[in-house]
Amino acid sequence: MAPARLPACEARRGKPHEAHHPSRSRALLSPLRPWRALLNRSIPASRRRRVWSFAETMLVAAVGGAAFEATGLPAGLVAGSVLAVAAMAVLGRPMMMPANLTRAVLVIVGIALGSVITPSTIAGLAAYPQSIALLLVASLAIMLCTGYYLRAVHGWSGLSALLGASPGALAQAIALSIENDVDIVGVTVVQTMRLVFLAAGLPIAFALFGMSAPVVASSAAVHAGSLLDLAFLCSLSTLAAVLLYKIGFPGGWLFGAMIASATLHGFGLTEAQLPRWISAAAVVALGAVTGSRLAGTAPRLLIRYFAAGCGSFAVSTAIAAAFVLLAVYTFRVPVTDTAVAFAPGAQETMMLLALALRLDPVFVGAHHIARYFFVSVMIPVLAAAVTRRERRKS
Repeated sequence: MAPARLPACEARRGKPHEAHHPSRSRALLSPLRPWRALLNRSIPASRRRRVWSFAETMLVAAVGGAAFEATGLPAGLVAGSVLAVAAMAVLGRPMMMPANLTRAVLVIVGIALGSVITPSTIAGLAAYPQSIALLLVASLAIMLCTGYYLRAVHGWSGLSALLGASPGALAQAIALSIENDVDIVGVTVVQTMRLVFLAAGLPIAFALFGMSAPVVASSAAVHAGSLLDLAFLCSLSTLAAVLLYKIGFPGGWLFGAMIASATLHGFGLTEAQLPRWISAAAVVALGAVTGSRLAGTAPRLLIRYFAAGCGSFAVSTAIAAAFVLLAVYTFRVPVTDTAVAFAPGAQETMMLLALALRLDPVFVGAHHIARYFFVSVMIPVLAAAVTRRERRKS
């Protein structure tokens, strides 16, 4: 006789099916609980998205920079990273760089810029006042002529045209837009387009016209210094960057580190230099910061303001180029250094180009700082005049 079959409920509790017993299952999984708890720990979804967006941004910037660098283009890391990230941002990808990391990158770039300074570079500071004075005239001409173009051709209001034409004045534009009728979207798009065009276009223009940047000699290029020297350089430069940032100095993170590094190298107090791979990574990261400015901009807005961006870029660049030629032939300054120093773009990005092209950072930095203060003073004055005129007309 065949053995009696157990009921299904009994069979599930029997020996042959012991592995399915709840207590045994919990015992088997108990070693995995700490890891499972670690993986399931509450990490905000927004933070995870930011991490992935940052990783994607850096990957895109690195690939773009490496591709342009492989072609032998001057400052290929800058142009490639800016264009690649900007293109992905326009296509809708969430390109972004954390603010704290951006500050660290600015400090690294500042240290690298200051490390090319020598005592002979410091001695040439006396020649700057004439070219700086010419730059201030050029800046005023760019503001007036480009503003007139935006007003006459594209129908912008006087205040929006003034802010869109002012080089490196995005922060002032946002501040003034709070209390005034300003097309802040148009101003932002036009200024960002001009910055991207400059960052990618200047190295290409130098290559097309066969202009090579004169390499600034530095003892740090042949002697990296000890680790103690490097630690001293980084510590003092970071401290200077924090101090300038705290007192509200424009571009304090970059210029504070650059001034400290330039002082130490210019007076022969150190020969330490950052490893080349760190400087290259910082260049790519800062290029990603520039390109990511277009993140979140709808394609329809870019199309709407594309003509205004291209036209204002052409006007401002033509005026800057005329003053560059005048400065070169009058004061016998290097073409590449003067072109970047007179370029109507944000100072951090222009200093990044100076680093990538191995230009004289003291010359370029002095001109951009002078222009920043001049534009910051002139914008409220011109804005008040424009507002009064428009009120009289209305």
